[in-house]
Amino acid sequence: MTTKLKKSKSAGRFGARYGKTVKNKLVKVEEKQRKKQKCPFCGKMGVKRRAKGIWECTKCGKKFAAGTYYLKEE
Repeated sequence: MTTKLKKSKSAGRFGARYGKTVKNKLVKVEEKQRKKQKCPFCGKMGVKRRAKGIWECTKCGKKFAAGTYYLKEE
């Protein structure tokens, strides 16, 4: 009888390929890039990633270029 496997979060789309370590690193980056981050202009939590290196603040409406996956932590 087979055992129930652990969920691998967003990296589950790769199935049995690429290995556990690589998929865990990917999950960490994707979780960090998808949550709202602090806006460098207005200082509020509202910046979302629109595309590679393109960020937009939902509070003040500013659109700017920054890091590819997440904003630089200060």
